[in-house]
Order: sequence, then structure tokens, then C-alpha cells
Amino acid sequence: MSIPTPNDRSGDAVPVTPERSWPLWEVFVRGKRGLSHVHVGSLHAPDPEMALRNARDLYTRRQEGVSIWVVRSSDITASSPDERDSFFDPAADKVYRHPTFYDVPEDVEYL
Repeated sequence: MSIPTPNDRSGDAVPVTPERSWPLWEVFVRGKRGLSHVHVGSLHAPDPEMALRNARDLYTRRQEGVSIWVVRSSDITASSPDERDSFFDPAADKVYRHPTFYDVPEDVEYL
């Protein structure tokens, strides 16, 4: 089946493939216990279960992962690197977050 798409400037019909109709998923893999999940790539899948299975097959072929997360790309909201200064600077005026704000009791060791 072919239908024209908004991105097709020629006006010709573009074949509808599963990749065009399935949502895009971002894949995060944790290599070892205690490490953070790391973004390793993206894939198309019809649902979360299939995305998880495909991610396992594509990104952990040699048992290098202990945990996989798949997140629909459309569900991710990110800050812009260009707005880094204005986005993160407001935290500097919150003095209660600094360790000097708190009194440490004398009987507390190793803090």
C-alpha cells in the first residue's frame, strides 16, 4: 500500500512500511549492576513488549547487559543545551541545598 506523505515533496506515493507506522523507541542498557543505564540506540516496534525483545536482540547480543529500558521517543522531553545557563543557574540561589546550611551534631562521625 502506498500513500503520499507530507515529507514527500515529489507528490509520489511512498510505501507504508512497519517502520513508518510503528512508533520510535529509545533504548537504554545497563551493562553491570551498579552502573547507570546508557542510551545505546533507537528502534521501531509496535508496542513496549516487542520493543524490549527487539532491544535485547539488537543491543545485548553477547550477554553484556543486565537491564534494558525502552522509552517511546515521543514521551521524552529534554532541555536544550543552548539554554543550559538559564536552565541550571536558578539552583545557585537555593542556599538550603548547600551543606553549610546544616549543623552537624558532634556525636556524628564520618560525615
